[in-house]
Amino acid sequence: MPFDVTTIGFTKTNAKGFFDRLVSAGVKVLYDVRLHNTSQLSGFAKADDLAFFLQKIGNIKYQHQPLLAPTDTMLKSFKRDKGDWDEYQKKFLDLMIERRIEDRFNPSLFDGACLLCSEATPHHCHRRLVCEYLNSKWGGALKIRHL
Repeated sequence: MPFDVTTIGFTKTNAKGFFDRLVSAGVKVLYDVRLHNTSQLSGFAKADDLAFFLQKIGNIKYQHQPLLAPTDTMLKSFKRDKGDWDEYQKKFLDLMIERRIEDRFNPSLFDGACLLCSEATPHHCHRRLVCEYLNSKWGGALKIRHL
């Protein structure tokens, strides 16, 4: 039986829509896969505030998982310098391989979990790449849904 995992981004949404989606999806734990989780630009998604809101609104646990985040250099070359998505994707895949994330996590840890980053959609976002990579290594153990 596959483990249900969701992903979500916090940009281009308000707090109500964001938290409503998490609660409706039955999320039990939110894994923050951003490298930098305290930026003033994050609004309601700053680490300490987010952990408080998740607990109060949905009894959802919060964990920062920088092991599932790109490096600062990768982020800057893609975001600030308007890098190429295919190049970024390849570098991030190589990073996941190097970190052997499939050996450092267990599929059951993702059951009822949601991966968070800033991107509004999963199309050009590393949270989707993390799920797809792990699913390929774990023989399709994850049932992935993007909120």
